Amino acid sequence: MTTPLLQLSHVYRRFPSGDSEVTVLDDINLTIEHGEMLAIMGVSGSGKSTLMNILGCLDTPTSGQYQVAGQDIGTLDSDALAKLRREHFGFIFQRYHLLPHLTAQGNVVMPAVYAGDKKEERTRRADALLERLGLGNKHAYRPSQLSGGQQQRVSIARALMNGGEVILADEPTGALDSHSGREVMSILKELNAAGHTIIIVTHDPGVAAQVPRTVEIQDGRILRDVRQAETNAPKITEQRLAPVTRPASAWWGRFSEAFVMALRAMLANRLRSALTMLGIVIGIASVVSIVAIGEGARNYVLDNFRAIGTSTIDIYPGRDFGDDKAEGVRSLSQGDLAALVAEPYVDSVTPVSALNLRLRASNADVRANLLAVGEQFFQVRGIKLERGRGFDAEDIRERRPVLVIDDNTRRKLFGDTDPLGRIVLVDTMPAYVIGVTEVGNNMGPSNNLAAYAPYTAVGSRLLGRTHFDGMTIRIKEGQPSKLAEQAIIELLTQRHGTKDFFTFNMDKMLKSMERTSRMLAMLLTLIAVISLLVGGIGVMNIMLVSVTERTREIGIRMAVGARQSDVMQQFLTEAVLVCLVGGAVGVLLAGAVCALFSLFFSSLKLSLSPEAVLLAFGCSTLIGVLFGYLPARNAARLNPIEALARE
Repeated sequence: MTTPLLQLSHVYRRFPSGDSEVTVLDDINLTIEHGEMLAIMGVSGSGKSTLMNILGCLDTPTSGQYQVAGQDIGTLDSDALAKLRREHFGFIFQRYHLLPHLTAQGNVVMPAVYAGDKKEERTRRADALLERLGLGNKHAYRPSQLSGGQQQRVSIARALMNGGEVILADEPTGALDSHSGREVMSILKELNAAGHTIIIVTHDPGVAAQVPRTVEIQDGRILRDVRQAETNAPKITEQRLAPVTRPASAWWGRFSEAFVMALRAMLANRLRSALTMLGIVIGIASVVSIVAIGEGARNYVLDNFRAIGTSTIDIYPGRDFGDDKAEGVRSLSQGDLAALVAEPYVDSVTPVSALNLRLRASNADVRANLLAVGEQFFQVRGIKLERGRGFDAEDIRERRPVLVIDDNTRRKLFGDTDPLGRIVLVDTMPAYVIGVTEVGNNMGPSNNLAAYAPYTAVGSRLLGRTHFDGMTIRIKEGQPSKLAEQAIIELLTQRHGTKDFFTFNMDKMLKSMERTSRMLAMLLTLIAVISLLVGGIGVMNIMLVSVTERTREIGIRMAVGARQSDVMQQFLTEAVLVCLVGGAVGVLLAGAVCALFSLFFSSLKLSLSPEAVLLAFGCSTLIGVLFGYLPARNAARLNPIEALARE
């Protein structure tokens, strides 16, 4: 005994209507064999379209059993039903249901894309089908460029793309003129002769009269099932729907199709896509620009800070800043200086004594800060000279009255003339100017005047003492500052017999500044991220609108075999693509902002770091996935019947 191809047993289909239900199919019993051609005929509202949807696995019965080649479809999930539609069923719709932005070839290959066939194979098969149906020279035409009859032929070719063992034609001639209608019926008969099972849904008795079997339905019940006399006992051999195996790489074909469709959707709605991207562009540009500007400002401050000696440790008499007894401590001496110079972790060291006194040269008389320092002072503090030289060991040893001044002092004392070799009266000590520091090397605020002299000369000629107000030590590169500080404390404590001094490690200040600048940059970045979130909400809103606008397209894709995951992938890909393009534009805009910023603030070195660019694209992708998920899920959960009916 042969297994029927399609068999419905006591099938009911009910739909909710308010507080009650409407029965559209009422106890349907129908058997369709392999290779049959039949017409399901009835007036509008008789239930024939609902019956076709159940036969084509677009819908499922409320009760009863529907078997396809012996398999109960009630046991199959949505993906298994999609596989049945994709590999064994083909649909021909009254209104063609072609996607307007695809060519004839693009519409035909769609089922094979979801089946995972290779591009070359599916293109070759689509061209062969179009050639077979008389559209060999129309494969690049869009539906709007084709007549109704030609569009219906494209629909037929699409139905045959994956084999189409069962062809379901819903009013295939309803929207055609008589000539085109006859051509379509002729094609369907040829397909039946070639072994395809053809099911035609129609309300036209003329169409029903052309097929061997007619099933008439009224008010959801089968009134009669009539065969023409010569086909009452057709010879039918048992066949089974053979499972189709696809390559493991089929996912790539589906992904590439989703990517291409997302790109086409963006290009088809350029203005909407541009407005959707705007929020992402602004958000990404804000984040990247703030990261770049914040990093540039941070590096600028830290570089300047390092230039004056961040690997330095200051030593002062007393217990801490503001100690009243500090003036009485006179233990910081040249012996300490010599001992520190000999330590392996010390790069350079200088004593420091500060005075505030008057400087006189020619007719100029100013008050300035004078620092009595050693020959390594400029190395310790990282101060560079614009002209002249600094102090050397001989200047220190011979107690020479020489002077290095900053640029502000030069302007006040000498104007535009060269100060080198000129005499300056430092309080009561005449001194020769031997050097001028670079602009920006002043240790204090820019409006202060600063001068530097050998500590030996100042101690013997002005102060009358040999001890220092303090010392500054630069630690060698690579040496741990904290350990060096502990070693210095131990050394001087041992020398003094007591700890009558305190230290101030500039590395602590540097780390504090780094933490502060990092927190400030993070705060600014978080503020910029808000604009990214606003942009993401815009993406979600537009994608929800897009799903609503493209509901019929989603239904078509599901009818030709798209899984829920395929639909979700397409809309997620579109959301991510919009965000990625917006991210790329945002990065370019951020680059322009940084370039413009650098023109006005040349001291800041701004650049788009690879990390910032990766962060931008990572944020774009994440926003696309997060805010595209809800629209994509809504699209994937659409009922294919309701989607196809949406205009």
